[in-house]
Amino acid sequence: MSRQATLGSVPAGAPATQGRGWGPRRARLVGALTGAVLVVVAGLVLWLQHGSSGDTKAADVVPLALERPVVSPGGLAERSGVRITHVAVTGGGGLIDLRYQVFDPDKANALHDKRTPPVLVEEQTGLVVHQLLMDHAHHGEYKVGVKYYLVFNNPGNLVRRGSMVTVLLGNAEVQHVVVG
Repeated sequence: MSRQATLGSVPAGAPATQGRGWGPRRARLVGALTGAVLVVVAGLVLWLQHGSSGDTKAADVVPLALERPVVSPGGLAERSGVRITHVAVTGGGGLIDLRYQVFDPDKANALHDKRTPPVLVEEQTGLVVHQLLMDHAHHGEYKVGVKYYLVFNNPGNLVRRGSMVTVLLGNAEVQHVVVG
């Protein structure tokens, strides 16, 4: 008597197993597909957030005053209540450290005005540096004689030691400041 194997039957003498070994393969396949879907979804979320970060309502836009009266370093203290003490490249070239001392806290409060944010302009290339490291800025009242700092991101490390920059602080700008 011969036995014919039918589809799904186990031939005589073969060990009885469940399925055809698809358990671990299916788990790996499902894991890989889940990972791929998560990567695509995360990428879309980041892309959408990045794309929408520039969207602002017209009422939220604050006009920036990038042209301010040009003054001497001494004139900056008279007009904005501060004196620049130090501009230097730090952080392996990726940051610019601007330090200033307050002489008149009332005038220095203009540094908090969103229409006149602190800005550096590299004079040779015209590069405008305005992005503060981690959006850090001084908040609160200024005190006479205290030195404060602003740390800017240096895009492409284009501002270098020896560069000349125009510093816009408060409602004034000082030209030809040498970066240390």
